[in-house]
Amino acid sequence: MNKFGIGQPVLRDEDIRFISGKGLYTGDISLENQTYMYVLRSNVANGIIKNIDLEEASNSEGVIKIFLGKDLKKAGIKDMPTNFIAKNKDDTEMFTPERSAIAIDKVRHVGDPIAIIIAESIEQAKNAADLIFADIEEIPSVTSCSEAIEDNSPQVWKNTKNNLCFDWEMGDKTKTDDAFKNSNSIVEIELINNRIVPNSMETRGAIANYDKTKNKYELHCSSQGVHSLRDRISNVLDISPEELRVITTDVGGGFGMKIFNYPEYICSLFASKEIGRPVKWISDRSEAFLSDTHGRDHVTKAKMALDKDGIFLGIKIDTIANMGAYLSNFAIFIPTLAGTAMLAGCYKTPAIYVNVKGVFTNTPAIDAYRGAGRPEASFVIERLVDVAGMKTGLGPIEIRRRNLIPSSEMPYKTALNHTYDSGDFISNMELAVKDSDWAGFQDRAKNSEKNNKIRGIGLSTYIEACSGGGPEEATIILEKDGNIILHIGTQSNGQGHETAYKQILSEYLGISPEKMKVIQGDSDLIAFGAGTGGSRSVPVGGAAIKVASENIIKKAKSLAAKNLNVAESTLEYKEGIFLSEGTNLTISLEDLAKESDEQIKISSQWTPPNFTFPNGCHICELEVDKDTGQIEIKKYTVVDDFGLVINPNMLAGQVHGGIAQGIGQAIYEHTVYDDENGQLLSGSFMDYALPRAEDLINVDIRWNMVPCETNLLQIKGAGEAGAIGAPPAVINALVNALNIDHIDMPATPNKVWSAIHKN
Repeated sequence: MNKFGIGQPVLRDEDIRFISGKGLYTGDISLENQTYMYVLRSNVANGIIKNIDLEEASNSEGVIKIFLGKDLKKAGIKDMPTNFIAKNKDDTEMFTPERSAIAIDKVRHVGDPIAIIIAESIEQAKNAADLIFADIEEIPSVTSCSEAIEDNSPQVWKNTKNNLCFDWEMGDKTKTDDAFKNSNSIVEIELINNRIVPNSMETRGAIANYDKTKNKYELHCSSQGVHSLRDRISNVLDISPEELRVITTDVGGGFGMKIFNYPEYICSLFASKEIGRPVKWISDRSEAFLSDTHGRDHVTKAKMALDKDGIFLGIKIDTIANMGAYLSNFAIFIPTLAGTAMLAGCYKTPAIYVNVKGVFTNTPAIDAYRGAGRPEASFVIERLVDVAGMKTGLGPIEIRRRNLIPSSEMPYKTALNHTYDSGDFISNMELAVKDSDWAGFQDRAKNSEKNNKIRGIGLSTYIEACSGGGPEEATIILEKDGNIILHIGTQSNGQGHETAYKQILSEYLGISPEKMKVIQGDSDLIAFGAGTGGSRSVPVGGAAIKVASENIIKKAKSLAAKNLNVAESTLEYKEGIFLSEGTNLTISLEDLAKESDEQIKISSQWTPPNFTFPNGCHICELEVDKDTGQIEIKKYTVVDDFGLVINPNMLAGQVHGGIAQGIGQAIYEHTVYDDENGQLLSGSFMDYALPRAEDLINVDIRWNMVPCETNLLQIKGAGEAGAIGAPPAVINALVNALNIDHIDMPATPNKVWSAIHKN
């Protein structure tokens, strides 16, 4: 067994530089003769720009230039498009508004850019911003998607009715209606999937430089993939992709939010060309709350039809999804194809119909946040199943046992057109129930009662679709010094890509990781890349590495045969050395690279034939203080099926992180707007609660590995799973503790206390 290869719990290589302060983030980079950009943002949620007076600010100390939206238009900068468009259920086109990087005539949310100030220092730029007089006529605004869709609601865009962006459907309505007509019982639930601000540790940033002599732009930014950003930005700048180089170094978290193009990237590049100097912009935390894309924000009504034995016959779901004021790159995709297709969950439900309405509001754009639609779907289906278990008297375990897809029926095509290739959902649940000591819960609950606490236990099963999409490419280069360089177009955001990729290389090349270097994040150096998102980097990028490894061995074998003057067919490759059968002739890959007249280099792509479907079961046990409504997680048990495991330590880390964010959504994180004026009331960590270390506990994890049939490495992806399974498990446990039908996220102490003392 290769001690550095696949399946080994090796320590992460990159952690040494991170914990010793040697990481290189966008904010650490400075260019010669650099200037600084400050973005002046709207302080009203909905308003008409009457005038912006720049005279005093333009003459203030250190100011180089101030630009407005009209300056971008004059320079030929195009509007920022969305990248995914869906058709309405009546086959008409959805409404896609235009978005200028700087608002021109109207602002549509607090934080909308209205001017950029370029100065010699960020302090001078901020001081100048205070001198700008912006005359904005405030008009009524709306921040709630359920209110935005009502008649006579304030309009975000004048060309829409009831702020409707799209009205989309999926599933078989007729078949589902018939299932409800023939059912023995119907259960239903209404719920909110609360809005989340991603809050990556490292805020977004950009350093832009235009080289006039080369007619080329360069952008350093914190991203999840340089190639897609290059293509989107060059489109807006109306240049060829070859005229823009995007560079991303270390990234302090992304969670989906750093995939997208943002106004600040366009503005900094534009400004650099205009003034002939580099321009640096780093978001502060308050600015991030107002300008980053947000996640979730759905209002849903769900119904389930059951027969007399508690077997699911059909599901109907109606969701209103908040799009924000503008359409981010994948905004439409998240509540439609990405999320809706997973509403079948792990169950055999034969008929499902879903209607999703996307609605504009006077808030920042909504897009992918860890799980990108799948956590929203999991929360709906797992709460609905728990209600069914409660109403039928079968309970949370038996209702699932009767309806989970058995492993014997794999591959299984759902009513929403996904085909699950593999999985053992019933075994996941049974193992989790055993590991959590569900049978001993009542004794623990009695002990809690003695301490004036109420104890609850809840479970959720989950499944997600990930690691699909287009190809990823890996380029392996054997250097003359014997080292191996890997170029790959994904982008680590802290997941440990360098370590995982080295393990895969070590598995197939038999070389020590010490001789390897992984390079990501440079659109000029790396020819192709699909970036990081949808838990696809290691499953898809790793598969490309496997193919490239096999291909470079083939190429090297040919060179080795010539070097040793033997037939290729006599050569065997093992642990970095070619051996000629029946002779004592050998040559190492390292020596071959040193002696070869040509560089040994291979680029290989791999395209997934379908999504992978990670799945599992979460069980949460918690206590509620009767007097305060405070929640304490007491025990958390997970059984996950991620297929083949590359590194169990890193995999556990991904699960822990996802669960922390899922717990955050369930009981802490609350994005609150003022109903009257659209102001963000939870715009700092004084008002927006993130889970802290003391709020979390160790998670008991077991792997129930079923090899993936659609991935070359038999792995399924894991980055988002924890955030998908955790919210319903926590809320199911809380509902159990309080003996109520439902409580909306976030279940804050005030909300919980009110539920306890309702009677």
